Amino acid sequence: MPPADSPRFPDEAAAALRARLDWDDARLLAECDVHLHRTGGPGGQHRNKVASAVRLVHRPTGFTVTAAERRGQHENRANAVMRLREAIAVGVRQVPPDPIQWPPSVQLRDRRLRVSPQNVAFWWVLALSLDCVAAAAGDIPAAAERLGVTPSSLVRFLAAHPKAWVETNRLRAAAGRPPLRAP
Repeated sequence: MPPADSPRFPDEAAAALRARLDWDDARLLAECDVHLHRTGGPGGQHRNKVASAVRLVHRPTGFTVTAAERRGQHENRANAVMRLREAIAVGVRQVPPDPIQWPPSVQLRDRRLRVSPQNVAFWWVLALSLDCVAAAAGDIPAAAERLGVTPSSLVRFLAAHPKAWVETNRLRAAAGRPPLRAP
């Protein structure tokens, strides 16, 4: 996950990095240094004794993600790739398009933003939402207006994803605004 003082990328680099959200897992993994290791913790006899924890270091961004909650290396690798997509969506900002173009699999009803994490466009929607918050200097009503959703819908969507919520409040703090409280 990108740290609070994560690197900022130029617009052309941000667009290229953001395109990786559409890549398949194998192509994304090809850009990573994959480290397998053991983890400690509770579990006793049910704790896997082999190196099944996965750490990915994404070379283009420098983002590091880990997954160790499963006993199988393949499950942990899949979880780590998902976390890398999240790190890219949360940590790479770019100027939002004008007008906003939602992916075809995203339907807004009554200006409500509801997108399942299983939706293939989920990471794009999360990234676009944070882009609009950044462009509006943390002003949620202005960001929501630009997205075509209600402010409460945007807040609920961002609050449902902890890393996005932390980034939202970091963007607000950088603009001199107070942090939001979770709904």
